Amino acid sequence: MIAVYNQAAVGDILMLTFAPATGKVAQETKGQVTKVVDAESQQTLGINIEGAGAALALTDQAGQVFLTESQVAQVNQILQDAGFDDAIAVEQSNLVVGEVVSMTAHPDSDHLHVTQANVGNGESLQIVSGSPNMQEGIRVVVAKPGSMMPSGAIIWDGALRGVPSAGMIVSGRELKLPGAPDKPGALVLPADFGQIGQAFDFAAAQSLYADGLIDTNY
Repeated sequence: MIAVYNQAAVGDILMLTFAPATGKVAQETKGQVTKVVDAESQQTLGINIEGAGAALALTDQAGQVFLTESQVAQVNQILQDAGFDDAIAVEQSNLVVGEVVSMTAHPDSDHLHVTQANVGNGESLQIVSGSPNMQEGIRVVVAKPGSMMPSGAIIWDGALRGVPSAGMIVSGRELKLPGAPDKPGALVLPADFGQIGQAFDFAAAQSLYADGLIDTNY
């Protein structure tokens, strides 16, 4: 789930996104809640809650938000009161510290690689990457499916040249880190930066380039 609140851009609406829209959609509004579903499968794609800012103490936010247990309980009560059966849970960021365990050549590309990335808790993701500095054993930032990038782009499952790819190994530029070079390339983290599977710590990463901890010569 991706939760977004930006009163200046879209008004006093908490927007919850669960899955991408791949076909026709339908929506139903009850009170302050609008639910968007896939018209065929009835899968819930998103929920918009109007007038949520003050009640959830979100009015000072502008972008992706990570709801607390108390806020999640309030949202679930709003959904229940509106007559919807949906419920949400507390979630951490899907931008996590990972490790490239293996890398093979893409069968239909001279510059893409098919990697297996350890993202913690026994989970491994196959990710197709074109990063020129990709190699086995490096610690990286993985945007798992359902991640929102600083640009606002949302990362979902996909495929590159016919090979499934579950997320993205991201660059410092894509993370908008100070000093990141304006070129493609995975952000290769210091070996002691965070734990595998831990949410990427943007605050701790602000000085990585200034401190000379990131190799940009590739």
